[in-house]
Amino acid sequence: MGAQVITIASGKGGVGKTTAVANLAVALAADGARVACIDGDIGLRNLDVVMGLENRIVYDVVDVIEGRCRLRQAMIRDKRLPELYLIPAAQTRDKSAVTPSDMIRLCNELRAEVDWVIIDSPAGIERGFKNSIAAADRVIILTNPEVSAVRDADRVIGILEAEEKGTPTLIINRLNPVMVKQHDMLSADDVLDLLAIKLIGIVPEDEGVIVGSNRGNPVALDPKSRAGQAFRNIAKRLKGETVPFMDLEAGTSLWSRLMGRK
Repeated sequence: MGAQVITIASGKGGVGKTTAVANLAVALAADGARVACIDGDIGLRNLDVVMGLENRIVYDVVDVIEGRCRLRQAMIRDKRLPELYLIPAAQTRDKSAVTPSDMIRLCNELRAEVDWVIIDSPAGIERGFKNSIAAADRVIILTNPEVSAVRDADRVIGILEAEEKGTPTLIINRLNPVMVKQHDMLSADDVLDLLAIKLIGIVPEDEGVIVGSNRGNPVALDPKSRAGQAFRNIAKRLKGETVPFMDLEAGTSLWSRLMGRK
């Protein structure tokens, strides 16, 4: 069976898509899978930095598409996990250098090489987004529990349904239980009520995520990180395993309900 292609999208920028892609890829690879990440943000690449691979780039995704190198030449092997690869975005080109059909061809070639392809979609709903979802077998919407981010996520869900990409699943990122309790942040139930799609994970606010991203060391590699554990749990759910949601705040009815969600 060929690889499953997953695109992480949001609509709004700055919600943590790139960090999520890096951590899910690391979690899957650490569990024994062969994983390739594609940075879909042509002109503004960042996935290489978050993965700690920025000094090893020779070729990028546009080089592959335009025939200047073979696919394998552009696949940067991770230093820690030998079955984890990155195909970086081109930094000196714009999004018009890639078409949806280019991405479909690229991902079809990758399907024979790995078990999972994870695409980091750029912010917005224009050309780069359409490129990133073209080959996707499934799309994961990532949002923060903020009104503006949820509104943009809802817009993306509508576009995905119009494009016949099916109903996406949801990751709520950077949720702070204390702020939720003080009514200073949307709760997970609030977000689910607004978006009405299946929840696949909640990642708690964790300053270690920023530290790890700056150091090119995703928190999914850290056994003590709560956010890292959340990403590892999401990776297991992607593989079809039943994993209970983390009890981010023991004793509240909200988290008791979420613990029971499948």
